[in-house]
Amino acid sequence: MQPTPITLIPLTKEAHAEALQGVYAQTASYWQMSELPSAPPDQAIKDMDEAQETLGRTMLGIVRRLERTNPSAGGELIGLVDFRLDWPDDQMAYLGMIMVAEPYQRQGIGRKAWRLLINWLRKEAKIQRVRLGVEQFNTDALKFFTHIGFELTGEANRIRSGQRFVRLLYMEIDIANETVHHPTR
Repeated sequence: MQPTPITLIPLTKEAHAEALQGVYAQTASYWQMSELPSAPPDQAIKDMDEAQETLGRTMLGIVRRLERTNPSAGGELIGLVDFRLDWPDDQMAYLGMIMVAEPYQRQGIGRKAWRLLINWLRKEAKIQRVRLGVEQFNTDALKFFTHIGFELTGEANRIRSGQRFVRLLYMEIDIANETVHHPTR
């Protein structure tokens, strides 16, 4: 049986805040890395407000079809892709996050969302490089981004995460050419 298709949709506070908060509620391990028991109750609204106020920042929902072969059956928000165009440089995007609700993790959904995003970044936004930062203790994220072709730049920065400071490791990928690594598994 083939996996259920996903798509990316632009999120708006009015239409999607509650569903995004539900995704946050299903990612307890992410919040626990920041020493929080779970997502703060108003986190989705806060994030959407910040995105709206930040030039070039976009939040896309990862939506999976409720029925694999019937698009008209609707979909369910199961994740988030958060990025900023032309930052920190022109023709570069900064990927803030790819988050998939825990019940849907390790099913290739993050990889599929990345493939959808990379095609749009290349063709529509004319982006050539993508940069991101990962907390050094987030080994799952480091493995995921390495697997889809990102490479460590050697740059790092200390940032506040909850009540502590952590090292943020920077990674980049050149997406200008069509031969970007697209693992199938």
